Amino acid sequence: MPVVLLLLLSPLSYADEEVRIGVLSHRGDVVTRAMWGPTADYLSAIIPGHHFTIHPLKFDEVNPVVDAGKVDFVLVNPGIYVNLEVKYRVSRIATLYNRRNNVPYKIFGGVIFTRKDHPEINTLEDLRGHSFMAVYSTSLGGFQMAMREMLASGIDPYRDLKSLEFGGIHDLVVMSVLHGDVDVGTVRTDILERMASAGTIDIDDFHIINPRQEPEFPFALSTRLYPEWPFSKVAHTADSLAQEVAVALLQMPHDHHAALAGKYAGWTIPLDYQPVHELFRELKLPPYQDLGKFTLSDAIERYRIWLFGGLLVLLFMVFMTLWVMRLNKALHSAKTRLEQQHELIVDSVADGIYGVDLRGRSTFFNKAAERITGWSAREVIGLNQHEILHHTHADGSPHWAEECPVYQTFRDNKARYISDDVFWRKDGTSFPVEYSSTPIWDENGKTVGSVVVFRDTTRRKKAEEDARQHQIELARVGRLSTLGEMASGIAHELNQPLTAISTNAQASIRLLESNSSSLDVCVDVMERIAAQADRAGEIIRQLRRFVRKEPLERSEVDVNDLVNAVVVLIRPEIRRASVVLELDLDRDLPRISVQPIQIEQVILNLARNAIESLLENQKGERKLSIRTHRVGSERIEVLVRDNGPGIRPDVADTLFDPFVTSKSQGMGLGLSISHGIIGAHGGKLVVNPSYREGAEFTFYLPLAEAS
Repeated sequence: MPVVLLLLLSPLSYADEEVRIGVLSHRGDVVTRAMWGPTADYLSAIIPGHHFTIHPLKFDEVNPVVDAGKVDFVLVNPGIYVNLEVKYRVSRIATLYNRRNNVPYKIFGGVIFTRKDHPEINTLEDLRGHSFMAVYSTSLGGFQMAMREMLASGIDPYRDLKSLEFGGIHDLVVMSVLHGDVDVGTVRTDILERMASAGTIDIDDFHIINPRQEPEFPFALSTRLYPEWPFSKVAHTADSLAQEVAVALLQMPHDHHAALAGKYAGWTIPLDYQPVHELFRELKLPPYQDLGKFTLSDAIERYRIWLFGGLLVLLFMVFMTLWVMRLNKALHSAKTRLEQQHELIVDSVADGIYGVDLRGRSTFFNKAAERITGWSAREVIGLNQHEILHHTHADGSPHWAEECPVYQTFRDNKARYISDDVFWRKDGTSFPVEYSSTPIWDENGKTVGSVVVFRDTTRRKKAEEDARQHQIELARVGRLSTLGEMASGIAHELNQPLTAISTNAQASIRLLESNSSSLDVCVDVMERIAAQADRAGEIIRQLRRFVRKEPLERSEVDVNDLVNAVVVLIRPEIRRASVVLELDLDRDLPRISVQPIQIEQVILNLARNAIESLLENQKGERKLSIRTHRVGSERIEVLVRDNGPGIRPDVADTLFDPFVTSKSQGMGLGLSISHGIIGAHGGKLVVNPSYREGAEFTFYLPLAEAS
């Protein structure tokens, strides 16, 4: 939490000069002395002949001390500084770097909050009629910032609130809200986080009103952001001493024990405090309470020293600028040409390209990226690209930055290619992409970010899905065609159990009518009827399962079960063709994730082709072998072999092409469909050209698909 300083220096002898450092004690005198004592010791050690001590001050003590000429330096909040600048010609020489999680911040704001369990307050408009506590009327982060936002929402804190109190210190405001003494409070940013880190409060007990999100600013925030507190000298302070103090502060290491004790990260050159002036003008707060009455002559009279000094600084800057421009003219010209060439090259490609620095912020965005995403380069550059383009997975779950390949690229300095991911457009829709992320190095070989080249794969995905649907429908048509060819045999196969059921049922009736049979005989006949019914039911179940539209999702099955299901369907053809079926099924096969109906279709196509080929054998035994086995830890193989005439040489090379067949009545789609099905499962269907005793087909399914 940044703390406001007043450096009060009592004029002493040059040989032994005491410098009193006044600190705005908005968290209590004890905390103030503990935090800023080391800073006083640091200045005493750096600036010879001076001894710095801490003197805590309250808000209402600042102006009287400056007006009485008792101070040589002041470090106050920007609101108090603006008033001192106008009234007493105080001038800033440095700006405080606040520290949070070892990260320096030179901007801050205000946060408006209530208890999380308060049922009635959610927006600024809801503040009407409720009690409110701020730090002090002149506290910029502890009241004036919040007052600006409240007035913008139509709430006058002095008229529309039930009560307005000032607690004097930030911690008291927070605890008053927590204990229910007031409904709403406001403090400067990072007060809640610091108190939570110290274990004083649980930040989840509070609800932030009018929450705002600012890039690279991690604290709870309800207002606009303003520059941190300035360290300034008053008009009568010697410039030489002011320069020594400024140099000492600017040279303080960010990890110096004085900075750590004060919970800040050092100092920087003075910032522009025009935003604070604008706030005071808008609220008509001092020194702008009489805005419009201040004449040009008043301004010249009050600021004549600053105007003269500013003119000198301006002349010096003009001289330095001309000198630097002259020295860098050639370099600037070359840089401009290179940038133009780079822009032309990047914008000429059809793929989206953008750069990312080490903080994840976009550094450039080409025309194709603008066209694909809907974001303009002006809207993206400088902002976190992951939060804009890559924040969510396709399933709607958050995509954390720590897992983002773009971030990982410049963290481990390794290029990556992602074949399937999603980016998000400006209109909130996602689209599939493939992209590469490559590290970017500077001239010293140090990684400074990464460049991302991405491509919208929507059309390709749609084409792949259309092809997949076409393959599925083609496979189903093939199954229906196959069953049409098998219809006669299947009908005969069904007729046998149905006839047996009818015959046994009539026999049972006669036995029961004759009253001469025993119960055991009737039971035996009924068991035969049940067995034949199960036989017929199994055939019908396999038929229904085989012709239905299979689901797109895969399921884990035993390949042997698929082979046995196919055997049920081809058994009529096997009997009719007098074929001897040999099954050699490996009992230790692991279950594998496939689309079962499609794999059954492949086995059925290969088995029926073998049976039809065996019909050409007029002599000798006709054999059909189906074998399953596991090959190492890599795959499962299914082999279908017959001792028929084999594959004709004229079709051997085009066997798996569509509409290629050696049958007089065939369409030439069975093997083509089977080849596509196995390929879609990550496997391969092949014919063994070295097998001379007939035909041998083998397909394998990778065990990577196994559970």
